[in-house]
Amino acid sequence: MDLLALADFNLVARHGGFGKASRAAGRPKATLSRRVAELEAGLDLRLFERGARDLKLTEEGRALFERTSKLLTEIDETTAAIASGGHSPRGRLRISAPLLFSQTAMGKLAAGFALKYPEVRLEVTTEDRAVDMVEEAYDLVIRVNPEPDESLVGRIFLRDRLVIVASPDLPRPADGRIVPAVIRGPDSEARSWNVVTKAGRASISVSSVLSLSSLVMVRDAVRVGVGAARLPISLVSHDLADGTLVQWADVEASEISLWTLYPTRRLLSARVSAFLDHLREAFPKGTPDELAAYLGR
Repeated sequence: MDLLALADFNLVARHGGFGKASRAAGRPKATLSRRVAELEAGLDLRLFERGARDLKLTEEGRALFERTSKLLTEIDETTAAIASGGHSPRGRLRISAPLLFSQTAMGKLAAGFALKYPEVRLEVTTEDRAVDMVEEAYDLVIRVNPEPDESLVGRIFLRDRLVIVASPDLPRPADGRIVPAVIRGPDSEARSWNVVTKAGRASISVSSVLSLSSLVMVRDAVRVGVGAARLPISLVSHDLADGTLVQWADVEASEISLWTLYPTRRLLSARVSAFLDHLREAFPKGTPDELAAYLGR
C-alpha cells in the first residue's frame, strides 16, 4: 500500500471533500483525486461515493479511515519529534477508566500528568462497560478484573479487596439475624454474603435497604448508619482508622485487580508509555494502602 496515497485519502476523508482538503493542505485538487483513485485501484475497492455535490465514505472507506487515521497521526508526531531532536510526548491521549477509580483518583492523576506533559491533550472517559479500543479510538483503557482478550496486552497496576463495613452504632450480626444492607446497583437476588473472619468462614444474612449506583454513594450511606456494605478497603481505610466505620469481615474471594490495557497490534506510543510511567510513579507497589494514601481523606 502506498503510504502517501493513504495519507491523501485520510486528508480527503477528514475534510469531507477534495476541494476542502485541497484548500486546507495547499495542494492541487487534481493531485488528491488522482492519488485517491490510485489507492482505490490498488485495493480494488471503492472508498468514496461520489455524488454531484457531495462526497461520502463507503463502508469500506469508513473502516479504512477509522483504522488508519490515528496510526498516520502517530507517525507524523514521531517523525516531527525525531526531526526536532525532542522526545517529549505530544498529541491526543484518550483513556477509558472505570467509575470508582475515575471518581476517586483520576482527576488528581490527570492533573499531574497534564502538568508534566503539557503538549499532550489528555481526554478521560468514565465508563464501566467493555469498550472497543480500535473502533472507539482509545489509546489506553483501565479495567477491573477484565476478561481475557487476545487482542489486548497490559498489566496489573493496583490491587484491592472487599470488606464488610458498617457504622459502629449498627449491631454486629449474631445468631443468624438479618442485617440491613446497602447494595451497589439494582437490588441483588443474593440474600447472604460469604465472608472470612478470624474464626474462619461464615455467612451474613442480609436484606437490601438501599440500592445505589456508585460505591462512593454506598460508602456515604453506610457512614450515616443505614446498613452494612461490601466496599473496597482502599475506599474506607481512613474511616476505619478514624473509627467512623468498623470492619466486620473480609469478603471471601474478593480480590480486585486494576489493569491497564492497550492493543497488541500497535506500537506503544510515547504518550501511552508516559502515562504508564506516571501510574507506576503514583503506585509503585500497587497495594490497597498505597491507593488509600493517594486518595487522601
